[in-house]
Amino acid sequence: MAWTAPDINRVNEHFTADERTTLEEFLDWYRATLLHKCAGLTAEQLAQRAVPPSNLSLLGLIRHMTDVERSWFRIRFGGEEVPRRYDRDGQDPDFDDATPATAKADYAALVSEVELCRAATAGHDLDETFLHTRAGRQISLRWVYVHMIEEYARHAGHADLLRERLDGSKGS
Repeated sequence: MAWTAPDINRVNEHFTADERTTLEEFLDWYRATLLHKCAGLTAEQLAQRAVPPSNLSLLGLIRHMTDVERSWFRIRFGGEEVPRRYDRDGQDPDFDDATPATAKADYAALVSEVELCRAATAGHDLDETFLHTRAGRQISLRWVYVHMIEEYARHAGHADLLRERLDGSKGS
């Protein structure tokens, strides 16, 4: 039997929470939204580049967000010495190398990475900073949360269009 992406339960955020809870819940909602857009699709559908000539695919978005999560939360903020999962030698194969053969593992990698990123930020204050060496400036954990919400929101829009192109599904 062919693997299909599982159903996802998205939980709405609280409307009167403190800042940290609000940021975490919005980020979690968008994380779940990307996976929700993939629910019920086969590995082949996830890897399909639905808007030629673009190399954009739902699986590519999953792979991309795995590296984005790892890069911002674990490598930059947490200082962990872990390699990016897909970026190799300055290349960006998140999308180019997205194939049905790796879909199940790539999906699981994002789910796992999110948990590792939660652990990397647990107990840290939003005002904590790190030096972003490429940008040459201090960046706060608060900024990373807001940036990640923006990153997921942008790609959720891409996922909406890809999903509609794949099977006509529309929705939130």
